[in-house]
Amino acid sequence: QLQLVESGGGLVQPGGSLRLSCVASGDTLDYYAIGWFRQAPGKEREGVSCISSTGIMTKYADSVKGRFTISRDTAETTVYLHMNNLKPEDTAVYYCAADLGWNIVTLDQEDFERWGQGTQVTVSS
Repeated sequence: QLQLVESGGGLVQPGGSLRLSCVASGDTLDYYAIGWFRQAPGKEREGVSCISSTGIMTKYADSVKGRFTISRDTAETTVYLHMNNLKPEDTAVYYCAADLGWNIVTLDQEDFERWGQGTQVTVSS
């Protein structure tokens, strides 16, 4: 059974960068789209980015376009979220999730079957 573990969160100053990792175990990610979501205190969880199983297609929320980049490694065990020019409003718990589907991208949380436990990102001076 596929399990996901996020890492790479932490405290960073505004304008800084972080790279989040989502590592899979129990299965490869060959047939899964992987999404990143975040939940800030007092707010609903929202979609941030998604990459298709092939890695060809990506999707971003408007709030992170041009600042965040999603990628996946060729061994198909890890998906990354590169976050640049971070802002205080990016502060949240970040989750990765897997959607079994060939070559699709979505930010609809209902489409994702497996979720990690999350990693905290805090952007503050």
